[in-house]
Amino acid sequence: MKKFKILIPIYNDWKSVFKLLEIIDTKISNQKHHFSVILIDDASTEPMEDTKINYKNIKSVNIIRMKKNQGHTRSNATGIKYLSNKKDFDYLIVMDGDGEDRPEELNLLIEKAINSNTSTVAKRIKRSEGLLFTFLYNIHKFITFIFTGKNMNFGHYCCLTKNDVLLLSTKGSLWCNFSSSVKKYIKKLEDIPCIRGVRYVQPSKMSFTNLIIHSFSIIAVFRYQVLLRVIIISLLTLFFLEKFYFFVVSLQISLFLFLVVILVTAKRENKKALDNSTKEVKEIVNIYTT
Repeated sequence: MKKFKILIPIYNDWKSVFKLLEIIDTKISNQKHHFSVILIDDASTEPMEDTKINYKNIKSVNIIRMKKNQGHTRSNATGIKYLSNKKDFDYLIVMDGDGEDRPEELNLLIEKAINSNTSTVAKRIKRSEGLLFTFLYNIHKFITFIFTGKNMNFGHYCCLTKNDVLLLSTKGSLWCNFSSSVKKYIKKLEDIPCIRGVRYVQPSKMSFTNLIIHSFSIIAVFRYQVLLRVIIISLLTLFFLEKFYFFVVSLQISLFLFLVVILVTAKRENKKALDNSTKEVKEIVNIYTT
């Protein structure tokens, strides 16, 4: 029997997360392993509603309440740091609490990770968002691949081995972006196909500006690859300077500005903040134990 921790960050969306836990409890009914849940409450401003909890397969639910709001990525990083100190698990499942990471794929994720004894990510093969978001997402993937050489086809939804969790907990890039840190430091990854789900209750609170910052943070973890590729592209375009002067100059300026933005975004990496993140925990509350 293996011990699984399920890490879910939450900010106000209590209805969604408890609906998710009910579905998870049903989906893992055939599993013979031990499952417990950790909710990272990112300083929610809305109180948790009184909810009757009676799970058959989830053994416990703990809420780690943060002193201040720090965002989705850093909530996950804090949870990983907390668990790396405890070390009382074999695998860690990371997923969003709004329904977009579908529990319908949870068993496949678990089985793949256990059978291969390898960290496994949920590779997105289909999205549920509208045409505009999908179009912008594909542009983001293309730019990311051009400047980093990485195909970032997964988000937070994954099942990590204990050793890989301990490894990630030492990397400052985890404070900047989760999926890029996984891609950068975990050398062997398995994957399963997944469909991006539809949110259970509330629409996304992430603004367009935050989406742009999120996109840059993914790329910024690979800033040295970006620097190298910007230099190579800039040098290659010099051969066309005489014929396409305006285009080449405009491209050179755009590349320079892009590089500056990436290098500034990379400053979000902060190993000291990661190491001290558990000091920002207000309290840890157990709301369910079998």
